[in-house]
Amino acid sequence: MSESRAVPPLLSRMVAIGAAAAALLMPSSLTGPASAAPDAPAGSGAAAEPGYYLVTSADRQPAVLAHALERTGFDVLEGPMDHGVPVLADPAAVARLQQRGLSVQYTGPLYQPVSRSTRADTNTYYGGYHTTAGHEAHNTQVSTAHPDLVKLYTIGQSWLKTQGRGGHDIQALCITKIQQGDCELTNTGRKPKFTVMSQMHARELATGELSYRWIDHLVNNYGTNTDVTALMNSTELWVIPIANPDGVDIVASNSTRPVAQRKNAHDNGCTGTGRGVDLNRNSSYHWDVNQGTKCDETYPGTGAASEPETRGIQNFLATIYRDTKPAADFSAASKSTTGAFLTVHSYSQLDIYPYGWTNQLAPNNNDLKAIADAMARANHYDVVHGDGGLNYFAPGATDDWIYGQLGVPGYTIEVGPSSGSCGGFFPVYSCVNSFWQLNLPAYLAAAKAAAAPYPTGR
Repeated sequence: MSESRAVPPLLSRMVAIGAAAAALLMPSSLTGPASAAPDAPAGSGAAAEPGYYLVTSADRQPAVLAHALERTGFDVLEGPMDHGVPVLADPAAVARLQQRGLSVQYTGPLYQPVSRSTRADTNTYYGGYHTTAGHEAHNTQVSTAHPDLVKLYTIGQSWLKTQGRGGHDIQALCITKIQQGDCELTNTGRKPKFTVMSQMHARELATGELSYRWIDHLVNNYGTNTDVTALMNSTELWVIPIANPDGVDIVASNSTRPVAQRKNAHDNGCTGTGRGVDLNRNSSYHWDVNQGTKCDETYPGTGAASEPETRGIQNFLATIYRDTKPAADFSAASKSTTGAFLTVHSYSQLDIYPYGWTNQLAPNNNDLKAIADAMARANHYDVVHGDGGLNYFAPGATDDWIYGQLGVPGYTIEVGPSSGSCGGFFPVYSCVNSFWQLNLPAYLAAAKAAAAPYPTGR
C-alpha cells in the first residue's frame, strides 16, 4: 500500500481564517461560565432541550466564526453558511454564545416526537432504528439464510472490546453470487468490488438503516430482479453496516431521546459527547493534529490511525482492493483501477467526491466527478468536493484515504435535509423510506461504476 509523503498545502484564505480565529479566541472570546438558558422562540421549546441554531457575529465572517466555535468546543455542523454558522446546542451552550455578543437563531429541535414502546425490544430504538445488536443479529440471519450469496466477516474491533470492556467486533458482509474464489479477503479475485460503509458517526441514524435495507434488497431480489441479478453475478458488494459500534451503543442508550454521540467510545477524560475520537478524521491519509482538541467533535486522535476501528477498516480495505495509485497526492490512479467505495453520512443532501482535504482537483477529477454526477441524477443531491457545501475541510477522512492511498474512487453521501421532521441527525423513522427511494439508485450507479471507474483516465 502506497504512502502519502506530501504535506497538505495550506491555502492562503485558510491561514487568514486561522489567524482571525485565534484573535477571536482571546480572553474576550466564546469561553466563560454558563448562565441561565436563554428565552426560546415562542412555542419552540428551544430552552428546554437541545436544538439546531444559526450563529452570527456582527464583525466576523462565517468561516472565521465557525473555526472559532469549533475550537472552543461547540458542535459546528456541516451545511451552507449563507445565513449563519449551523450548530447543535443545548440551553447552556446557547447562553454562552449569547454572553459573547453573538446572535443565536433557533431553527428546529434535535428530537422528533416518538411514542414510547411498551414492548421490550433491545434491537430497535427511537421508533424503529436498529441498535448495534440488531444489526449484528440481522447480519447473522442473512448470512445463515443465504450461504450461496453472503459471507460474514469480522474485520476489526471497537475500542471498548480492545480494552476488555464489552464492545463489539466490526462486521462486514460480502454479497454476490458466490463462485469459487469469490468473497475472499484478497485483491486477486475476478470480480470488481463495491463497498458501502455507514454509521462511522454514530448519531447519523439513517445511514445504518440504509445499509440494512441495501443488504435485504440484494439478497431478496437475486434471481427475480434483472438489475440486481446482473450486479450480483458480476460484482462483490461489501457492506460495513456499523463502523462505530460502541458509539451506536451510546446513541441508543436512550430509546426515545438518543444521545448525540458522533465519536467512538475511547475514554479521554471528556464528559458527555466530548468522549472519543472522530473516526472520520483519524485515517492515515492527511491526518491533521489541528482538527481539534480532545473534547472537540472533530478530535482526530493522538495520531494517524490511532483507533482500532480505523485500523481494522483500513486494513480490510487495503486487503480487498488493489493499490493502483502512486504515492504523490496529485499522481493519477491507473486507468486499469477497479472498485468503488461509498461512506454514508448525514445530513446536507450532498454527493461528495475527492478530495476533501483541499480544494485542489484530484488527478482523476473528470472520472471521479462523472460517478458523483451519476449518483446525483438519482438522488438529486448537490455534487461537491473540497470544502464545497460543508464549509470546512476534512483531512483524515476515509473516502480521501481510499482514493489517495489506493486509487479507488471514494465517495460520501450526506443523507437528508437540514430541517423538518426528516431533517438533522434524528429524523422520524418513517423518513428512512424516502431516503431509501432516493438513494437506492445512487448506490446502484456507484456499484455499476466499480467495473471500470476511470474510463478516460482523467
